[in-house]
Amino acid sequence: MNKGQIVEAVQGALGESASKKDAEEAVAAVLGAIADGVRADGTVQLIGFGTFVVRERAARMGRNPKTGEAMQIKASKSVGFKPSAALKGSL
Repeated sequence: MNKGQIVEAVQGALGESASKKDAEEAVAAVLGAIADGVRADGTVQLIGFGTFVVRERAARMGRNPKTGEAMQIKASKSVGFKPSAALKGSL
């Protein structure tokens, strides 16, 4: 499922009176709120769905796949998702 399909599903859930633009704005607002929450607090928990959390990766040594030479990979941050038990159980 991609963003366009999610917009269509939201539009269908909102009913006949909702336009595609309204559904796109609703999806964008939810995704923006999740991104802002992760940036500000480091975690966003949606009960019954799951938790978005900032994960830190340590610096490490790696290899350039083209040349095989060793190289330093910088520390970085990423966003992880841990599904809730209810979501896992529904799969």
